[in-house]
Amino acid sequence: MKPVALSIAGSDPSGGAGIQADLKTFHQFGVYGEAVLTLLTVQNTTEVASVHLLDPGLVVAQIRAVLIDIPPQAVKTGALGNASIIRAVAAVLAEARLPLVVDPVMISKHGASLIADEAREVLLAELLPLATLVTPNLPEAEALTGLTVDSPASMKDSARALNAATGAAILVKGGHLQGAALDLLFDGATFHEFTSERLWTPNTHGTGCTYSAAITAALAIGLELPEAVERAKSYITEAIRTNPGLGRGAGPVNHHVHPIQ
Repeated sequence: MKPVALSIAGSDPSGGAGIQADLKTFHQFGVYGEAVLTLLTVQNTTEVASVHLLDPGLVVAQIRAVLIDIPPQAVKTGALGNASIIRAVAAVLAEARLPLVVDPVMISKHGASLIADEAREVLLAELLPLATLVTPNLPEAEALTGLTVDSPASMKDSARALNAATGAAILVKGGHLQGAALDLLFDGATFHEFTSERLWTPNTHGTGCTYSAAITAALAIGLELPEAVERAKSYITEAIRTNPGLGRGAGPVNHHVHPIQ
């Protein structure tokens, strides 16, 4: 049977992030992709002009329609928008008990907020404890823990704190640091380090979405978590390296690269 993965996230009409990026990534991993929309954005590579949230009941109805007919082997969440949507998504996923990757999307590449302020506590209390893996970048790790996260040592501190608060494995992404691109995975007992060369390019729109989607796809095909992260890290690195140079701002990565088997 073909593996299936579900993305619950927002829409990016320019195709570089959100649902659009997730579906492209699932396809490259040989996984059948399903998509539940949570919000609509008006954006391109230069700006996010507006964000429009969907009704939580409609979000839940989409999820239930998928789960009863084509249940996925793994699920990811991206931009969820507000506390009501997060709470609704958490409630239905608590019933499903599927491998879950949470990309705690808070700020777009352009600096626009993609989550309401009051939603942070709901995210921490209701959704993250359901996760197999949470994938914060450094600003998101700071927002979720209250710690300053600006070094490999503080990345480890934030990972321990988030793991203690949620029970989930934590992948802290060090893309905002200098030097080699270092990501740290903490499974509650052991740290795993994933490094790649730093690629200097403005074309990194949708990297977080794409990375977490690649991990989700790798879990859907049956890889263990460290191997899934390793496969996804290789994929996103090559996707950045070979970016197509589209748009007048922060352009998208190349979702058409083939994952290393």
